[in-house]
Amino acid sequence: MNKNRSSIARIIMLIAFVCLFFNTTNYFAQQKTLYQRLGGVRPISLVVDDFIDRLVSNDALNANPMIKAGREHSPAPYLKVQVTNLVCQVTGGPCVYTGLGMKESHMHLNITEMEWQVMRDEFKKSLDKFGVPEKEQKELFDIVESTKKDIVQKK
Repeated sequence: MNKNRSSIARIIMLIAFVCLFFNTTNYFAQQKTLYQRLGGVRPISLVVDDFIDRLVSNDALNANPMIKAGREHSPAPYLKVQVTNLVCQVTGGPCVYTGLGMKESHMHLNITEMEWQVMRDEFKKSLDKFGVPEKEQKELFDIVESTKKDIVQKK
């Protein structure tokens, strides 16, 4: 009788372990990347398109002659493609960013803290316009903030 109980207990423990394993595996399989939660490249490209248009037309940013000159070297359509690929890549999508690094592409622009804040404000407006949820906005801003040290010039 004890032998049967022991065997039954082992079988129950084995079943519980198998159920736990598959539930855990299923849980991790259901966790979506930020790219997936944003809806993929199409919605990302729409937000980027709006965001770049905001930056290009922003008077505070255009007051910096280096930024204004940089627009000739990197016109809006080019920036839209590059930034879309960058956002797609850093959020876990299949795109490949082929542009320069953040430091290399921004060091000559003399971007100030004030201009950084203007950029953040414009990005927030674009995210809000397209209804990007707060959780995903926070994750995107965490990514953006990680680049600040390479973009903003210390005075």
